[in-house]
Amino acid sequence: MEAKTFTRDFLGRPLKFQISPVAGQANGSVLASWGDTVVLATAVISDSAKPSNYLPLTVEYEERLYAAGKIKGSRFVKREGKPSDESILKGRLIDRAIRPRFNQKIRNDIQVVITILAYDQENDPEILGLNAASLALTVSDIPWAGPIACVRVAQIDQKLIFNPSVVQREKADFELIVAGTESKINMLEAAGNEANEEKALEAIALAQEKVNEINAFQKEIAAEINPQKTEVKLAPEEPEIKAKVEKFLAEKLEEAVYVSEKRARQSKMAQLQEEMIKFLATDDQKIIDQALNTLDDLTDKIVHKNILEKDLRPDGRKLNEVREISCQIGFLPRVHGSALFSRGSTQSLAAVTLGGPTDEQIIENLQPDEFKKRFILHYNFPPFSVGETGRMSGPGRREIGHGALAEKSLTPLIPSKEAFPYTIRVVSEILSSNGSSSMASVCSSSLALMHAGVPIRQAAAGIAMGLVLGPKGEYKVLTDIQGPEDHYGDMDLKIAGTKNGFTGLQMDVKIEGVNLDILKTAFLQAKEARLFILEKMNETIAQPNPDLSKFAPRIITLQINPEKIRDVIGPGGKVINRIIDETGVDIDIEDSGLVFITSKSPEAAEKAVSWVENLTHEVKVGETFQARITRIIAIGAFAEILPGQEGLIHISQLAHYHVRRVEDVVKVGQIAPVKVIGIDEQGRINLSLKEMTENTEGSPETDRKHW
Repeated sequence: MEAKTFTRDFLGRPLKFQISPVAGQANGSVLASWGDTVVLATAVISDSAKPSNYLPLTVEYEERLYAAGKIKGSRFVKREGKPSDESILKGRLIDRAIRPRFNQKIRNDIQVVITILAYDQENDPEILGLNAASLALTVSDIPWAGPIACVRVAQIDQKLIFNPSVVQREKADFELIVAGTESKINMLEAAGNEANEEKALEAIALAQEKVNEINAFQKEIAAEINPQKTEVKLAPEEPEIKAKVEKFLAEKLEEAVYVSEKRARQSKMAQLQEEMIKFLATDDQKIIDQALNTLDDLTDKIVHKNILEKDLRPDGRKLNEVREISCQIGFLPRVHGSALFSRGSTQSLAAVTLGGPTDEQIIENLQPDEFKKRFILHYNFPPFSVGETGRMSGPGRREIGHGALAEKSLTPLIPSKEAFPYTIRVVSEILSSNGSSSMASVCSSSLALMHAGVPIRQAAAGIAMGLVLGPKGEYKVLTDIQGPEDHYGDMDLKIAGTKNGFTGLQMDVKIEGVNLDILKTAFLQAKEARLFILEKMNETIAQPNPDLSKFAPRIITLQINPEKIRDVIGPGGKVINRIIDETGVDIDIEDSGLVFITSKSPEAAEKAVSWVENLTHEVKVGETFQARITRIIAIGAFAEILPGQEGLIHISQLAHYHVRRVEDVVKVGQIAPVKVIGIDEQGRINLSLKEMTENTEGSPETDRKHW
């Protein structure tokens, strides 16, 4: 195949897509570049279908450190290993954007791989990767209703900036990743600093224009490539089986769906499935799978119809009604902070652990330098939380994604290191789940942080919003969606924030997308729900506790002269290691001279503080010390006034009378009072012993009586 290159100026930089023999055995491949950032996107579909009740799509986002001219920092492992959490999150983001454009009844394995080949530190490989993935699917023979496109936009100093740099994003009031078709938004990801929802809607509207530009570009390329799509066998649909199942379920399904309590509803639906399979009188798995698909389709129609026509939700709530809220702090003994948050049958237990700067997490990615995280939120979703059995292993992609969303939603509220020098880890244990456990994690974690005494500036809460869309564009927005509304609804929009604005936002859909009117309604309804939940949380704890738990470590902060850092560390770390070994504290020193001493023992902390202060004390003329004589030379004696700091007592400064031999007055190891009488240009300290004694014109023996 001859290479074809398509170039378009986008946001002031050349956006280039190359359709070529690179990765030529994939069903679709695109080599994409934006500036000097280059990604390879490939799409492959298996030859045959697999037995499954869902679309078997996987998306992998592969970061290569060579793309940024870096070698892995580990001394022992130099190749990239399993995907980092950051790569998993980017892969999930791309998945959420492209998945709705597939026929959900495809049962062939589909894999999309985005490999980052070069990164210029300016043009975002994540955004380029999503656009390249869309084009790879569009020009492939894989059935897909694309293209879609994606942009990033941020508000900085009240101005909207597209494709902001990493440094600019750190200063943003909010940043949004917006993906969609030429007329609809189908994926959102956002972080805000208590940002205004109306401003975010303005940004989304402008982003839609940029999305349209890239979509139009992709369509031009597709028209020239003219891909021929392969026919893929979909999940089978035998009309006779469908009719038989519909007849059996006609008088039974709605009753089972509209059971308000989750476990009772699940039991009723499971019983109905068993009766349906028994009614079909078959062991043929294909027939059973079709029957289950038909049941699922009918349930979807019932939920849509009753909400659109009657405002009737499966559990009987109003469309904008939040389930019952329950909050409890101090749920666990000994941990540094804890809280239990329940919303209906969704329940999250959050536990806070405080540590020192040593506990910060070091992140290595494509950015030029490693960076440290001092606020970490982890999310666990055990199988018992949904009443099931299952394998207990490390966190999956879903757990990583939900934890990251909750972490993003709380990060803007965490105090600075200067104000609160602790490393903070929160773990959200999902004890029961029936709708938006990630947003429950925001609530429980906010409560637990306050209970732990972390001075967050506001409480935060989150809520999940749903959508039911009719065939003529009519719609209803649902507040606080749970099981059936999440599964059969058309949108999952999670918004977290404070009373002042949003801090985290994530949206994906199961339809082509949503328009701004739907988003505006959903944002407004979500804000009302968030304020309601915050009011309930504030009844439990409205301000962070003034004191830390007695089980939490204490951190003392010192500011020393940066030039004195080497005195604290010592040659080969000898001095600092001695302090740590003898006191049991942890010591962290920043290049600015900021010293953090972490200890669970106040006595040990004070001992270490005194040690460091002595090591870094800047001696001044006129100060007095009890010094230890360390060396004697012909012209005087050296005395250690502070650890590592010596001064010279000249023989003329030993006594008020004439001293013939230094040893007549002082001996090595002796403690003597001295006064600083001078510091020369080279920093050498001159001491006096005679200024600390009375002029008795006596002997060394009589002088020592006055020391």
